[in-house]
Formats: sequence, C-alpha cells, structure tokens
Amino acid sequence: MPNIDNIKKYKNVHMIGIGGVSMSGIAAILKDWGFNITGSDCCKSENTEKLEQLGIKVTIGSNIEDVAKADLVVYSAAIKQDNVEIVEAKNKKIKLMERADFLGELTRCYKDTICISGTHGKTTTTSMVSLCFLEALKNPSIQVGAYLKPIEGNYKVGNTEHFIIEACEYVESFLKFSPKTEIILNIDNDHLDYFKTFENIKKAFIKYVKLLPEDGILVTNGDDINCLDLEKYTKAKTITYGITNKHTNFFAVNIVFDGDGFAEFDVYHNDTFFDRIKLSIPGMHNVLNALACIAVCTEYNIQKEHIKTALRKFTGAHRRFEYKGKIDNKASVYDDYGHHPTEIIATAKSLMNKKYNKSWVIFQPHTYSRTKTLLTDFAKALLNFDNIIILDIYAARETNTYGISSNDLAQKIISLGKPAKYIKNFEECVKYVKENVKENDIVMTLGAGTVTEIGPMLVD
Repeated sequence: MPNIDNIKKYKNVHMIGIGGVSMSGIAAILKDWGFNITGSDCCKSENTEKLEQLGIKVTIGSNIEDVAKADLVVYSAAIKQDNVEIVEAKNKKIKLMERADFLGELTRCYKDTICISGTHGKTTTTSMVSLCFLEALKNPSIQVGAYLKPIEGNYKVGNTEHFIIEACEYVESFLKFSPKTEIILNIDNDHLDYFKTFENIKKAFIKYVKLLPEDGILVTNGDDINCLDLEKYTKAKTITYGITNKHTNFFAVNIVFDGDGFAEFDVYHNDTFFDRIKLSIPGMHNVLNALACIAVCTEYNIQKEHIKTALRKFTGAHRRFEYKGKIDNKASVYDDYGHHPTEIIATAKSLMNKKYNKSWVIFQPHTYSRTKTLLTDFAKALLNFDNIIILDIYAARETNTYGISSNDLAQKIISLGKPAKYIKNFEECVKYVKENVKENDIVMTLGAGTVTEIGPMLVD
C-alpha cells in the first residue's frame, strides 16, 4: 500500500470537474484508499457514471453543501476562479488545490512513479508500459489520457509501489510531480499560447529532468535532436532508443509493415539482438513508442516474453487511429486525436502503409492560438491526404482574439496547390463525404475536439 501520510489530513475531498480524464482517476484512487469523495461536473459522462458506481456522490451542476463539508477542494485547470464552488471554498477558508498540484501529492505517496512525457505519443506509450507491467503481474496504479480496453477505463488502482502516469508539459504541470523514472518521447513546438517560444518549452523539460533522483532512470529518444542533451542535467541513469540513431541503447532494424500498416522489427540492446517484436497498431512513430516502452520495462526486469505479448495484444488506446466502421460497405472510417502538424504527418504516414484507394481527412483545428502559430505547418501536413475537409476551429479554452479561421487554413492549402474544402456544418460534411467517397477509400477524422462525433455519423 502506498504511503498516504502527506494527504491523510484531507479526509473529505470535493472535486470540481470530477468527470475529467485525470480527475476521475484521482477520485477512484482516493476512494479506494478510504477517503470520502464528492464531486461536481457540468455534464453527465461515462466517467461520472463509473464514479457513481464506485459509490462517489457526483452532482451535475454545483453543490455548495458538499464544498462546505470538505477539508480540501481539488479543481481542474478548466475551472475559472469565479466558479460558485471555488468562491464558497474561499469564503469558508477551505484549502483549494489545482489538479496537477494534487496529482503531484499523489506521486509522492508512491516510491516508484513512472512519468511518460513528450509532445506526442504520451497516451500510447503510457498504455504500452502499463500493459507490460500488467502482463508481468506487477499490479501498478495507472493514469492514462484515454480509455484503455484492458483496464476498462483510463485508470487502475493497483496495490504496489508502481504508479504509471502521463505527465503533460502544458502550463508546466509535470513540474509538480515527483518521478522516479521519466520517459521523454520528443520535444516539439506546441502550447505556444502558454510557452510563447520553443526555448521556453525546452527549458521546462530541462527543469523536469532535474526532478529525477540520483537513483532514478531517464529514457530519451535518440532520434530527437531536442532530447540529445537532456542527460547532462541529471545524475540519474540514462537510457536511449532510436531508429535512425544506432548509437543508442535500444534500436530497431529490419522493420516491415503488413497490409494493416502494423510493424514487425528486430530490437538490439547495446548492439546485441534482443528479440523480434510485432505490433498491432500502425505507423513508424509507434515503433519508436514501443522502443521507449521496451527500454523502461527491461530496466524494471520485465521478461521479454511479457513485453512481446503485451505489445502484440495492444490494439491502441481510444481515439488513436481507432477503426469506427464502414460507410455503406465502401470506405473504412478511422478516428484519431492528432491535433499538431507532427502528429498529422505521423498519422498520414501510418495510413500510407495500409492498402486503400484514396484517402480523406476531416480535420478540426484545436485552439485559435495553435492554428494561427502553426498555420503553414498544418497546411503542409494535410497535403499528405488526397481529399481535405476543414471544420471550424474547436476553441477549447480560448476566445478568438487571434483573427484566424478555418477558412484561412483551407485557403493556405489551396495556395500550396491542392484542393481543400471548408465545411462549417457537421451534417453537411457527412452528406458531402457520403456522396463522394469511393470503394476502398479511407476516411480519417482528425483532431482533439468534437470531430470524434463525425465517425459514428458516417458509419450510421
């Protein structure tokens, strides 16, 4: 059992935004440890229903009575300071803590927190590592950023010292954690609404590496130029992996793809043959994610057989190149969370390993700031598809003070020599695709917002 001395004083915890991916996982862990948990959210969801089944009282809307009974109120970053429950907590002088700060407190309850970070691939790699630990019967606690079929959710409450979590760099929230092991998958230009410059992103990762204890482990991507110097900022043991960079501890060669775009490859560990690995998810980027997983699991003495089996069984996390069905028995529909140019290119490359007639992308840009800053990069990335449809920008946490629209992105693609359609309305988009899609085409819905609703509309 983890050591909960640092949070024992908060017997009653109220959580605002309890249905969130991370918040719901935290709530379940606390409930399992015997804390009294209440929560609120703006709307019902699978997560809130699941929490209610665990015996957690969830209010849709707000509940100041529950706030008044709490020793601590935890809130997600999306909650504004004028929220009635936050105001009530302040009036009653009840301690308030933002989600990332509290998750940091949880990481200090475990002797061994394994943090998976990087601009792209966190959810997939966290899922891979988690499944290897489960396969080896190490019974870890898990927090992952998407629904994971084998654990029937986005979290698992284990009974060992291992806590496997995604560590996001946005607003530097990963600096609140106390990791024993870090995987850094890549460092790319993103969240510039917060970081402003790439240098600031890099500085945040350097601070993050410095959190490691001397007996910790740092696993970094040897193919990513921005990760190469990270080891000089820590005394922890450093392990590297790569595909193009063979001067790494783990590297992959003889990579082949089957008709589904799934890779099979030989892994070498310190220049000695390790094993041949088969994946059940597409794309070269997932070979790199698998190498990161193999590196960390080998360090934890997980047997090759368990690693191989877990990786072969893993068919992807929710919304990561997820198959949704067929349109009138003609075209296959997939859904993917990719909302950054690098992720779009990786998805497009994964697609190219499959056999199909023409490709379609229905892309919903995520946040005005990201669309404005990376407009040309988005346009170039989307050129990898045969047919391009752009939906309205999903605002998320922003208002449009940037003077940018989805039509600007469509026009940018057209200026680069490829047709693109800006379609505002989901129903209109579905109608257009259904009327124009051909036998054996592939349709990809892409983005981090509501675009995920389109797949079911197409296959219905």
